[in-house]
Amino acid sequence: MYALVTGASSGIGLEYAKQLARDYHYDIVLVSNQEKELAAAAADIASQFGVQTKSLYMDLSKQNAAEEVYDFCKKEGLEVDVLVNNAGMLIFQSFRTTPMKKIETLVMLHVVTMTKLCRLFAVDMCERERGYILNMSSMSAWMAMPGIQCYNASKVYVLSFSKSLWYELRPHHVRVLAVTPGSTDTGLLPFGPKFGSLLRAVHITMPVPRLVKRALRVLFKRRKKTCMPGAWNYIIVPIINHLPDWVVKVAQPKLLEI
Repeated sequence: MYALVTGASSGIGLEYAKQLARDYHYDIVLVSNQEKELAAAAADIASQFGVQTKSLYMDLSKQNAAEEVYDFCKKEGLEVDVLVNNAGMLIFQSFRTTPMKKIETLVMLHVVTMTKLCRLFAVDMCERERGYILNMSSMSAWMAMPGIQCYNASKVYVLSFSKSLWYELRPHHVRVLAVTPGSTDTGLLPFGPKFGSLLRAVHITMPVPRLVKRALRVLFKRRKKTCMPGAWNYIIVPIINHLPDWVVKVAQPKLLEI
C-alpha cells in the first residue's frame, strides 16, 4: 500500500515521506511543484528504505490539481492507504499589500485542493473500511494575529473540516487527524538568526523529525481528532488569546515589519 504526501520534496513533507517509508514500511507517492528536488527525494527514499516510490510533479494550486493527482494514482494502480495533506505556503504581510495571486494560491492549496483530495480518496478508503488522512493545520488556527490573516483563517478551515470529517469517517474505520504545530525549524519562519536560536534553545521551535514522529504516532496509535505537538504550545495559545487588544495594537507595526 502507498502513502501519498503533498509538498514532499522538502521540509515537513519530505520528513513525512521518509518516516512513513522507514518506520511504517509504506511505498510512497511524493507530490510537489519542485521538479528536481522531487525526483531526488523519491530516488533517495527508495534507495535508503527499500520501498517503491512514485513522484508526481504538480502545481497543487491549480483548479483541477486534486483530480489530476487522484487520476494519476488510479492510472498507476496505486492503493493509497495514507493521505498526508502537507503542501502549503506562509504569507506574513499586511492584507492591503498582499498580491491577489498570493491570496488565491494560498486558498487553493490550503482549502480547495486539500478538501478535494480528502473527498476523492476518502471514498476509496471507506469502501475498503481502512485508511488514514492527516491534514496539516497550524497552532495559529487557535488564534488571530495581524500579518497572517489569510494563513491562519485557512488553517481554521483545515482544523474545523478535519474534526468534522473525523466523525463522518470513523464508522468506516478511516482515521482523520488535524496537526496544529507551532514554530517549526524549517527555515521558513520570518525570524532573525538570534531570535530563531533562542526559540530553539528553549524548545519553543520544534525540530521537524520530532514533529513528524509525534504526528504519525497519534495518527496510527490513537483515536484523536487533533494533535498539537509541543508542551509550550498549550501555554502560548491561551496567553496570546487573552492578550488585551491594546497589546496587539502596539505590537502590530513590529509584526508587519518582520
